[in-house]
Amino acid sequence: MPEESDVTAEIRVELKPGVFDAEADSVERSLGQLGIAGVRAVGTARLFRLTFHGVAPEEARRRAELAVDRLLANPVIHRVSISLAGG
Repeated sequence: MPEESDVTAEIRVELKPGVFDAEADSVERSLGQLGIAGVRAVGTARLFRLTFHGVAPEEARRRAELAVDRLLANPVIHRVSISLAGG
């Protein structure tokens, strides 16, 4: 459980429009096969939660952005959003 001085960064990573999403395509086909009608589109996203202890929100954001740049996303195919809680 996060402590009061913790800052949690939620990082959402999803494919940019126009990039083929094989998992979403498979889910969309399967929904149709299961008789679940009316689904216009399916998209997938990954959610990462990084909890930092003892840092200011600005520093937590900087570290989250560094994690995105170095590991969590490819700027060519992904769009990313970061939100902070706590601090």
